[in-house]
Amino acid sequence: MKYKSPRGTRDFLPKEMIKIEYVTKTLREVFEKYGYEPLNTPVFESLDTLRIKCGDEVEKQIYKFKDKKGRDLGLRFDLTVPLARIIAGNPTLLKPFRRYCISKVWRYERPEAKRRFREFLQADLDIIGSDKSEADAEVLAAACDCLGALGLQDFFIKLNNRKVLEGLATLAGIPIKRHLEVFRIIDKLEKVGLNSVRAELKEKLGPEAEESIERLLVFIRKKEKDLFQMSKDHQYKKIDDQTGIRRLIEGLDEMVKIKKIAGEYGISEKIVIDFSLVRGLDYYTASVFEIVIEKGRDFGSVGGGGRYDHLIELYGGERTPATGISFGIDRIVMVMEKERLFKLPKIKTKVFVAPVNGEMKTEAIRIAQTLRRNKIPTEIEVMGRSLKRQLEYINKKGIPFTLIVGEKEVSEGCVVLRDMRNNTQKLIEISHIPQHFN
Repeated sequence: MKYKSPRGTRDFLPKEMIKIEYVTKTLREVFEKYGYEPLNTPVFESLDTLRIKCGDEVEKQIYKFKDKKGRDLGLRFDLTVPLARIIAGNPTLLKPFRRYCISKVWRYERPEAKRRFREFLQADLDIIGSDKSEADAEVLAAACDCLGALGLQDFFIKLNNRKVLEGLATLAGIPIKRHLEVFRIIDKLEKVGLNSVRAELKEKLGPEAEESIERLLVFIRKKEKDLFQMSKDHQYKKIDDQTGIRRLIEGLDEMVKIKKIAGEYGISEKIVIDFSLVRGLDYYTASVFEIVIEKGRDFGSVGGGGRYDHLIELYGGERTPATGISFGIDRIVMVMEKERLFKLPKIKTKVFVAPVNGEMKTEAIRIAQTLRRNKIPTEIEVMGRSLKRQLEYINKKGIPFTLIVGEKEVSEGCVVLRDMRNNTQKLIEISHIPQHFN
C-alpha cells in the first residue's frame, strides 16, 4: 500500500522549506519594523468559537471533530477569530494592540490544481483598538513593504467598503436581511463572471427582484469617479429611506481618507477602488482589501483583509474596533517561483567535515562543534564512508565547502579546505577555521 498525504495537503522537502522560511522571515522582519509583536493560538478551538460570524459557506469548510470527552472542536479556519477571542478575554491589553501571527489554518475546500489547499500557511497583522483610517492605511503600507522586500513590484490592492455595499444594496431595493446572502454571491464575480452571478442572484431572490438585481449590478460596476459623484447627486437625497445613501457616503468618505493617508505613505498608486470586492467572511464591517499580483493572477489573490469592528464584542469583550490583513504564504511562494525571484542556496549547510578514516573522527567532531558554536551550519560524516564516497555525497547535496581531516595535516595543526564549487583546495590552520566562513 502506498501512503500519501491527505488530499489538499502537501509535504515540504528542504528545498521548498528554504523558500517558505525565507518568505516568512522577510515578512516577520517587516512586521516588526512597524511595531507588531508575535502572537500564536491553539490550532483547534471550540466549535462554538469558530462558528461566530463566520458565515454559512465558511462553516461548511470547518474541520470538525469530537475529543474523548465528546466536546465539539474544530481546526481554526483563519487567525483572526482566535485573536478576537484573546482580545475579548484580555481587556487590559494596552491599545492599540499590534500583533502578527504566522501559522497554519485549515479549510475543507475542494482543492484546485496549484490554487487551493485544505492546509495552508498564513501571515496576519492586525491593529486592535483604533477606528481611524490611519490604522487601515498602516496595514496596507506594511503589506506593500512586505511584497517589495520579496522583490514583488507588479501588485495592486483592491479597496472597497462594506458600508458602500450596504448602501448600494439598499438603494437598489435589496432587503437588508438579504444583504449578506447577496454579498456572498457578488464575491464570486471575478471567479465565475457576471452572468453566473446574475443567474444565482435571480435564483436566490426570485423573479420579482430582477429590477433590484440589475440596479445593484450596475452600481457595483460603476467607475470610482461615477459612484463618488452619484453619492453627491441631489436625486438620491430625495429618496424617502435615507439609510442607503447615508451608509454609502460614510463608506466612500472612509475610502477617500484611506487613499489620502496611503498617499502620505507613498503607496496610493497601488490602491485600486473596486466596488464589487466583498471578501467572504461575514465579520467585516467597513473597509475590505485584497492583494493581487499581476503576473500571479492564475493563483488568485495573495492576501486580503479588512475592518471588523464588532467581532470582539461577539466573544464577550467590549466593543473594540479592529483592522488587519493576511497573506497566503503558499501563493506568494508560487508567484515568486514563477517569476524566478528566489536567489537562495539549495541547502543551508555551509561546511561538511570529512575525516579520512576512523582515527580522525574525534578531531572531526571537535572541528565541527567549533564551527557550530560560531553559527556556521555544519555537517559531519556519520555513515563510516570512505573519503571518495563522502565527496560524492557532498557534491550531490550541493554543500559548498569541505574540511578534509587527515592524519598528516592534523599533526601539523592544519586541515584541507576544499571549495566544492570550483574544485580548488588549500591548507588552513585548525585554530583559524571559523574566520574562513564568517
